[in-house]
Amino acid sequence: MLDELAAAIARHGSDMWSDTAVPRQRLVTLDEPGAPLDLLYEPMICFVVQGSKSSVAGERSWTAGRGQVFLNSLVLPVTATFEEVPYRSAVLRLDGGRLAKLLLELEPDGRDQPAPSGPGPVGPVTAPMTPEIVDVVTRWVRLLDTPQDIRPLAGRIEMEILYRLLGTALGPTLRHFTLDDSAAARVRTAARWICVRFTEPLSIDEIAATAHMSTASLHRNFKAATGMSPLTFQKHLRLQEARRLLLAGDTTAALVAEKVGYVSATQFNREYRRAYGLPPGQDTARLRNRLADAGRGAGAGAGAGA
Repeated sequence: MLDELAAAIARHGSDMWSDTAVPRQRLVTLDEPGAPLDLLYEPMICFVVQGSKSSVAGERSWTAGRGQVFLNSLVLPVTATFEEVPYRSAVLRLDGGRLAKLLLELEPDGRDQPAPSGPGPVGPVTAPMTPEIVDVVTRWVRLLDTPQDIRPLAGRIEMEILYRLLGTALGPTLRHFTLDDSAAARVRTAARWICVRFTEPLSIDEIAATAHMSTASLHRNFKAATGMSPLTFQKHLRLQEARRLLLAGDTTAALVAEKVGYVSATQFNREYRRAYGLPPGQDTARLRNRLADAGRGAGAGAGAGA
């Protein structure tokens, strides 16, 4: 069944990351190994069908391989490495509204399931794909073979995917994803807020106030979810964007440093080298050489994918 799903993904995946006509569906295909990539994960569910990929976020790391499903419940800057290729995955961007509607249908009065308690799980979680999940994801991808079926069936199949996942180890994280007043939701709020303002000077007190948490609670829960402190999270966003800008245009490290929010070019150069192993100019040249050798432009800069 996994081979059939991998073939369907390969048939419709026209680029490394392909958004499709099916709402909230993305297909990921990679045939050749490459350098580690800077990615910005969004809330998503990734079904790894072939190959494997490791991801690092701060002090956290994990690997998802063939036959595994990976859930990320918040915006998260990572460094990803495709450990085994060919790599094939199907990605469902998580829609909290649809998930909440499903939970309301399943648990209309809250008696079918215990109410989530405690701070709740947040961040990346992996689990094996059951035969039922492989079947429904295959039908979801195969909608691309019959475009006339997408409108009447895509939403129903998406709800079935979510339903099946609720019965796996991902269930607790999915349930907490719909809660507005939980530590997990506040961490997601803080992460989104930092993503919008990462070029601005931010203080931990300001971030904590936005998330309606004490600074100690914010730091503890944020680091548990992302593997880094809120300000380190901001730094990773700045460096990812700086790397993308340097690769994309004819500019200087000093101008890029200022654009992403650094006051000191020296500090920028120091932190960039610590993150990527080379000064900005040398790292950009290395990336461009790799792109030229590979003969393709996808994957060297910051992006979103799974």
